[in-house]
Amino acid sequence: MRTESNQSISSATPAHSAPSRLIARVAIETLTPELFTRRYQIPGVPIILTGVTGSQQDWTLDALSALLNQQKFLLRRYGKERYQQDKRTWPDIGSGVPPESRSFLEYAEMLRSGEAYEQDVYLAKCSIASTPLAESEAVKAIATHLDALGLQPVSTLNLWVGSGHMECLHYDPTDGTLIQMHGSKRVLLFPPSQTANLYPFPFYLHLRHGMRVRAWFSRVYPDRPDFEAFPRLRQALSDRYELVLEPGEALYIPAGWWHEVTALGEGMVCSLNRFWRVSPRRALLSWTRWRAFLGSACALPHVAWSLALAMLSRDRQQKIKAILQMF
Repeated sequence: MRTESNQSISSATPAHSAPSRLIARVAIETLTPELFTRRYQIPGVPIILTGVTGSQQDWTLDALSALLNQQKFLLRRYGKERYQQDKRTWPDIGSGVPPESRSFLEYAEMLRSGEAYEQDVYLAKCSIASTPLAESEAVKAIATHLDALGLQPVSTLNLWVGSGHMECLHYDPTDGTLIQMHGSKRVLLFPPSQTANLYPFPFYLHLRHGMRVRAWFSRVYPDRPDFEAFPRLRQALSDRYELVLEPGEALYIPAGWWHEVTALGEGMVCSLNRFWRVSPRRALLSWTRWRAFLGSACALPHVAWSLALAMLSRDRQQKIKAILQMF
């Protein structure tokens, strides 16, 4: 069996932080379900899995355009200027940003013209279940490899396409895999133990904002720390991990692990992700999971009211879809 390698793949480390810690890179065919469960799933340890897509064709923009064509997707226009603002002033975060419906060919033109990069227009968390991608050889290889690890899915495979987009620092209440299909992504990781030092939004804000603001997002910028406003961030930065995810690789991110993901370069970058059931012990004892559920529970009255208004609108189907995609 091939041995694991803890090789450094970090980019330049900011002068204000300690050197990034390392994440193991392992060829997926060398892992048995028992080994993966014991070393990574039960203790909740991130790992980079190589060879996940096999030797399948690269998902270039031309290839995606030919397959997806006029199929409609929800896009989110973030705007580059938001990343210069104090996150505490943001009216919405992540999937809470209002979407717009476009065909993939329309979005492909935004990517080619540079509009998607300049205005940070992002195709995020769109299920591929009803698209031709679901039957592609690459997806079949991914399913074969990940199913062999014994993971239990709680979502479909989701498509993420963008240019220069940064998915700001947050965590998920379920285990996840980020699978790189084209281009590269820089990923910062922090363990759940650093949650308080990363200043998450309070869960009770969901009472007022519904799912537009999220308790599982951080109020800090790890690469531009404001130690005066967030003094404990200095401690978190000493416990950070950094990596670059390349095509054909998958990053296993256990529930509660903070991650910030940035598409590198100005060209199209494409990924898939899927969420998985958390091992029972971690599910029960994880405060990060419980606070995310508390936030979602606080959001229910606001979401119910939004759904009621959507039912009365002419484009009710599109509005309901946009609300449900926030979860």
